[in-house]
Amino acid sequence: MNRSILGPGLGLGLALTFAVHGAEAGLLSRAPKAAAPAVSEASLADIRHAIDEQRLLDAARLLDQAVLNGVKDPRLAVLGGDLSLARGRYEPALSDYRAAEATPATRAAALQGQGLALSLLGRSDEALAMLRRAVSEDPTAWRAWSALGAEYDNRAQWPLAEDAYEHAFTGSGGAALVLNNRGYSRLLQHRRDEAVSDLAAALRKKPDFTEARTNLRLALAMGGDYDRAIAGGSAGDQAALLNNAGFAAGMRGDYDKAQDLLIRAVAVKSEYYARASENLKIVRALAARSDGPANAHP
Repeated sequence: MNRSILGPGLGLGLALTFAVHGAEAGLLSRAPKAAAPAVSEASLADIRHAIDEQRLLDAARLLDQAVLNGVKDPRLAVLGGDLSLARGRYEPALSDYRAAEATPATRAAALQGQGLALSLLGRSDEALAMLRRAVSEDPTAWRAWSALGAEYDNRAQWPLAEDAYEHAFTGSGGAALVLNNRGYSRLLQHRRDEAVSDLAAALRKKPDFTEARTNLRLALAMGGDYDRAIAGGSAGDQAALLNNAGFAAGMRGDYDKAQDLLIRAVAVKSEYYARASENLKIVRALAARSDGPANAHP
């Protein structure tokens, strides 16, 4: 879909023994066993903020320091999984989340993380089952609900997708991510006006949301508003914008405009533009037959 300080340091426990006088002579008293190192709530919050703000090197450094300090906390495993997801390392993310699943306090987050990782790995059936477990464990797990919506989209199960996005929207307080995903879903359902509304709302909340802007341009083009769909991009973006608008024109059966836009996309690109060239072949074939929408690629 085109849809962040460590606590007290370690201390060395000294095993001191004392001779006991009198009738108990010869017995030893033992010092209490040193408590396991712990991570503070502030440290966990710092790692979370670093991940959320895409300061991934900072997040990795803080996590590594906690591990080196000997901290054993399943919340660190969840954060490690989140960091791996942000880095596109989905298999390591799965391992981290699985390590946190057995602890009741982190089970819901671990299930949600596994569902997200499985979905990103393309293991759709496993993802669907895991995401359902996640929202059953925690009905407020909005990222799991949003990912469920995407899985239902892939199956064209539109009522289930709508319900999942509604849960995600409510649980997240209308997060830009959810608005983008729901907008894309509605675009797939040919509910263009609702899609445009969601995608524009996503951009109002997060103006630098690249995927939402791309999806909004696609929605505009699918309504025939080609000029707005390609307006405002940088010089480096023009070929992709023209290709996407050409794709949308082909989808709506506007083959003449599709060919014009795709020819321009190929011309603008300083090197061979395979995707636009392939889309152009498809559109030309469909224009010759005029028997259906293009099977092109945005």
